[in-house]
This record gives sequence, C-alpha cells and structure tokens, in this order.
Amino acid sequence: MIFEQYSDFDGLGLAELIRKRAVSPEELAASAIDAIERLNPDVNCVPQILHDEAKAMIKSGLPQGPFTGVPFLVKEFGMHFKGMKTSAGSKLATGIKFNDDTELMKRCKNAGFVTVGTTTTPEMAFNASTEATIYGATKNPWDLGYSVGGSSGGAGAAVASGMVPIAHANDGGGSIRIPAACNGLVGMKPTRGRVPTGPDGGLFLWGLAIEFAVTRSVRDSAALLDSVSAIDDGYFYTALPPKRGFLSATMSPPGKLRIGVIDHMPGCPKIARENRARLNDTRQSLEDLGHECDTVRLSYDVEAFNKSSVNLWAATLGYYMEAFAGMTKRKISSKTVEAVTLKVYRYAKKLGAIEMEWSMGVQNQLSRHVGSIMRDYDVLLTPGLSRDVAKLGELNQNAKNLDAMAWWNQIITNYSSFTAVFNTTGQPAMMLPLWQSKAGLPLAMQFVGRLGDEETLYCLATQLEQAQPWSNRRPPNYA
Repeated sequence: MIFEQYSDFDGLGLAELIRKRAVSPEELAASAIDAIERLNPDVNCVPQILHDEAKAMIKSGLPQGPFTGVPFLVKEFGMHFKGMKTSAGSKLATGIKFNDDTELMKRCKNAGFVTVGTTTTPEMAFNASTEATIYGATKNPWDLGYSVGGSSGGAGAAVASGMVPIAHANDGGGSIRIPAACNGLVGMKPTRGRVPTGPDGGLFLWGLAIEFAVTRSVRDSAALLDSVSAIDDGYFYTALPPKRGFLSATMSPPGKLRIGVIDHMPGCPKIARENRARLNDTRQSLEDLGHECDTVRLSYDVEAFNKSSVNLWAATLGYYMEAFAGMTKRKISSKTVEAVTLKVYRYAKKLGAIEMEWSMGVQNQLSRHVGSIMRDYDVLLTPGLSRDVAKLGELNQNAKNLDAMAWWNQIITNYSSFTAVFNTTGQPAMMLPLWQSKAGLPLAMQFVGRLGDEETLYCLATQLEQAQPWSNRRPPNYA
C-alpha cells in the first residue's frame, strides 16, 4: 500500500507517524520504491532498487531509533553494507560486493533506517557533477538539463525529488555541499573525526573527507548527527562531543553571533553577479536577525594549495583504483576508466613520499591561517557556488584534453571555489538552500563553524529556516 502523503514529511515526521501507528514501515518502503520507480527514468539517480533487502530488514525487526522505518539510500562509494554491490561509478569496479557493514552503516541501521537502494556517483567520486559513463547523466529535479552536483549527486537528486527524506553522502572537496547547493537541500559536512570512517577506512582522503548525508530539513540533519557521531574505536582522533546535542541545538536561538563574510577566494574568479547579490541579501538577513557581520579576506599561497590538494586527491584516487582493479581483476586502462580519471591515475603514479609530506605541510599552513581567523568569528558565510548551477556536459570527466591540475581548476577553482578549503581545515560547513535563481534553480549559501561546533551552525540554520522557509519549494520532478 502506498502512503499518498509520503513526500510531505521529513524523516523525523515519518518516524513519528510510525510511532503513532498511522503508517507502517512496509508502507513507507513501498512508497519510497514507488517514488523511485516513477521518477528515476527521468532523474536517473538510483541504479539499484533493493525491494527484497528492504522487506528483509523490516521483517527481521527494526531497532528503535529516531528514524525507525524511514527509507534511506546509500551512495555507491564510501559507506557500505553487507551484500552491497557497487560500481563506484566505473567499469573498473563494477560487480564488487562487500562482505560486511562499515561502522557508520551499523549506526544508520541502529537509527532505524530501511535501505531501499543505492545512489549514483561520478567515477571514483571525482567530479562536481554526476555524469559517469557507466550510468549516464543524473539529472537535476529542478531542470533536467542541469547538473545535480557531485560527488554525492545521486543522493542530492533523490532527496530533492522526494524519493527519500535522507540519503547517505560524503565530502572530500564539497561532495555533500555541492549537491545540496545544486538541488536545494541541507548539506552538513561535519567536523573531522565526528563521523566514523572505520573499520576499513582510516584517514579518508588524507583527512580531507568525511561521511554523512543530505536532508531536506535542518532537524533531520541534526538528529542524524546525534545518532551516528561517537568515538570510532581505533581511529586516529575524534571530535569533541557536543555540549547539548545537535537536535537540542535546533530548539534554541543562537544569540548574537559574529559572522565573517567571505565573497572571494584567492586565485578564483569573481563570483557571478546573482550569487553576489544573494550573498549580500543573506548578510542583510543575518543583520536583521541581530547578528554582526564583517567582511573577511583569506590570504594563502594559491598555487601551493592547489598543487597539494591535487597530490592528495590523486594519491587517494590511485589507491582506490588499484584496490578495485585487484578485486575485479580488470586492468586500469581507457577501456575501464574515463579519460580524466586515467590521467590523474598516471599523475599519482609519479608522486613520491617527500612530495606527499610537502603537500600535508601546505594543507597545515592553510588550516592554521583559517584557524587564526576563527578566533574572532563564530561563523563564516560564503556563497555556495561561484556561479550558476552547471549544465549537463560542462564538467566532463571523460574529456580528452584535461590533466590533473586542469580538472581541479574546472571543478573547484572555477566552480565550487568555497568548499575545498574547509575540507583542509576540517571545520563543520553547512550548505543551506536560502534562495532560488532567476532561472528557477536553487541558489545556496555556505555557513562554516569553528572546529567541533556544529551546534552553533544548527542553531543558526534553524533560525534561517524559520525566517526564510524553503520546505514549500518543490522541484517540478517531485514525488
């Protein structure tokens, strides 16, 4: 049986209906799968629907958590569950099957989620758009000619279109926040060490990457972070625990905050006129709410930052490619991976240990610089993207003429200029869908907190969600 009002509720709302016995987990799973089957032919964000697996999870008895019975999707890169098949967006990895749950997956199950499918990713999660040749392009529910972002673009499209209220995502250079910006969602990248990467993953992307999710509501994001954040046994470090709890933080006003506004990143193009106008509008909204805003300028060696970031990304990509090749017994070649991926792999093969140590040193210098600035501010505000949402085909990972640095410049320097720096610093950073562009696409703003202080971001995000509600904005392709 289909629950007709399914897509009207966020995750906590659906879980409350289950607790009241107004609906059953079976009805919600059926509703999610129905939405996927209706919308996926156009949006193309769910490569695997897990009918039998979802039924088996429910039949075996769901844990009592904040999201008991709520449908959920898992990205085909990063977190995984026992029996999950993946392609990682690549012919090279197609057919890989995992034999166990990651720690984060265990925590998502304990929160009560029912996994109903997987979501698309660009090849090896290495693009700011989700157009892997193995799947075909994933299309934006707001306009099917536009990108959904990446690398968690399938997750972004699925949540934006109402297939599920929450979907797994991860972020090494903006891969939670870019899809949130493109699809009109809440995208929190938590503090480094907040969410587990174990047991088979350690310093995910040299510490730049973190696992989490995209959601439609602020409170879903906060409640999920409460559920999955705790010490990851055996990990190198952990984030300080919250003072109150993340969901609790959404229930009280933030007080007067000092907010630093960044309108330009060194070495990056000026932001587009419309993005700048909405940034100024956001600043005014914050001041109207009683906050104090100052303009902030960052200053760092752009060339060194870009090169060090490319080195770290390339080394990780190369490692995963060789691991996948070993699992599938396929050769790494133009027949199994896209053109940019292959060039980055060849670049990675030339890197040496001393160069990697240099790269981490550069990352440290930038992190210390931003850390010193954060002594004076509670939050930083930046645009979400530097320009309008990309059209499909603009960020082509199979382009023949792009080397590793040219690719970085295309997806980060010239497009998502404001995200990657905060993977380096490890700070919590949240994308909020405050505006819509003149073309009718989402236009987001990014809010960055102090290390370990997601609570202030959730306080502020709830205040903005109430002042400028976005829940009534729905894309044309919606369940």
